[in-house]
Amino acid sequence: MSDTTTTLSFDPSAMGTFDENGVYTPRVVTENDLADDALDDAYAATMVMVEDGQIVLGTVVKIDQDEVLLDIGYKSEGVIPARELSIRNDVDPHEVVSLGERVEALVLQKEDKEGRLVLSKKRAQYERAWGKIEEIKAREGVVSGLVIEVVKGGLIVDIGLRGFLPASLVELRRVRDLQPFVGRVLEAKIIELDRNRNNVVLSRRAYLEETQKDQREQFLDDLKPGEVRKGVVSSVVNFGAFVDLGGMDGLIHVSELSWKHVDHPGSVVAVGDEVTVQVLEVDLERERISLSLKATQQDPWQAFASNHRVGELVYGRVTKLVPFGAFVQVGDGIEGLVHISEMSAHHVDLPEQVVTPGEELWVKIIDLDLQRRRISLSIKQAAEGGIVAAEYQEHFGEHAYDTEGNYIGTPSEGQQAWEEYFAEYGDGSEGAEGAEGAEAPVAEAVEAVEAVEAVEAVEATEADAEA
Repeated sequence: MSDTTTTLSFDPSAMGTFDENGVYTPRVVTENDLADDALDDAYAATMVMVEDGQIVLGTVVKIDQDEVLLDIGYKSEGVIPARELSIRNDVDPHEVVSLGERVEALVLQKEDKEGRLVLSKKRAQYERAWGKIEEIKAREGVVSGLVIEVVKGGLIVDIGLRGFLPASLVELRRVRDLQPFVGRVLEAKIIELDRNRNNVVLSRRAYLEETQKDQREQFLDDLKPGEVRKGVVSSVVNFGAFVDLGGMDGLIHVSELSWKHVDHPGSVVAVGDEVTVQVLEVDLERERISLSLKATQQDPWQAFASNHRVGELVYGRVTKLVPFGAFVQVGDGIEGLVHISEMSAHHVDLPEQVVTPGEELWVKIIDLDLQRRRISLSIKQAAEGGIVAAEYQEHFGEHAYDTEGNYIGTPSEGQQAWEEYFAEYGDGSEGAEGAEGAEAPVAEAVEAVEAVEAVEAVEATEADAEA
């Protein structure tokens, strides 16, 4: 038996009381200080009060495919329709929110026809974003957002609201394929902001230019006119082609693409081509670089002038007739003029009386002006014979020429040799057409080279043409 004694304390306040007459009054546990009609008001006071347009904070309690339920402490959960979850279209609600997550929403309707509280997460986000974006725009800051969509003319970037990034402002140069940017987070400057029109225009190019300014300045300082650089064609436009030099883009104007006439830059270069160019000009103030592709290639006029001299016979194709004569191509990108007075020994009213476009024939060089890039040719003097240019002698063989280079082969030999020559070196379609249509002119031209009577050969040509 223990020697320890337990003493129980007694608290009189825990019990009721007796009055002098011995009447017992129980202890007060609760006090009903509300009137009967005030109970509903007291109950309502514990509830959250909401108004249309108000932003509320709640907890996600249920996620369905077409809606999300949000507990904001109201008498019933608020409903966020799937279309009001995100600025992205056709998004899965599970990708936007998760159970138990605390999110903000804007009250669209306190009670719809089904008695539900209708909320919008994206509009709450939109309201918050506008204030933030206006502040960023005021201090000329940078926004960052996920590219969520490709639209006509550019990209849509999620910056809390739908920001439009034009295609021309995505990179330092225009980008043709925008699809690879979807899913990427991009930084951009805000260049236009209009809340009334719900319009936000962004520029990633402005951001890149700002961040790369020092690099560009250094690149331009190091680049000198006359330098030869390698680059990659980044874009082709109607007026030329842009080339990425490894730090900045330079422009090759269409006039600097080739020594030959260019109808469209796309016929000379394509995006992705590696090219060697010469720097023509560096504009530090405007940050523009002018380039030349043809300057790194041999000038065909210089080559022609080096290998030919006045008085030589060359073979060519008629390319165009004009009232005062005909143009004849005598080399790659080289055309000379046969004046109407040099077409025949007799008077000619119209060039088409003697030649036709596509016709192949011998002509004599009577003037060669390299500086002005002009060659004067003569059909009439070619008919009188002369020294044939070296490249044609090599093709026909030495047996067809005398020691001075004059053609002494037979017409059939000359005809066959020229058909072989154009089959090997001529333009495919034009060569075939020329070989078929130039049969008579070639034979006559070869006869003319070795002819005794030039006038008779010309008259024979006209007679055949009339026939």
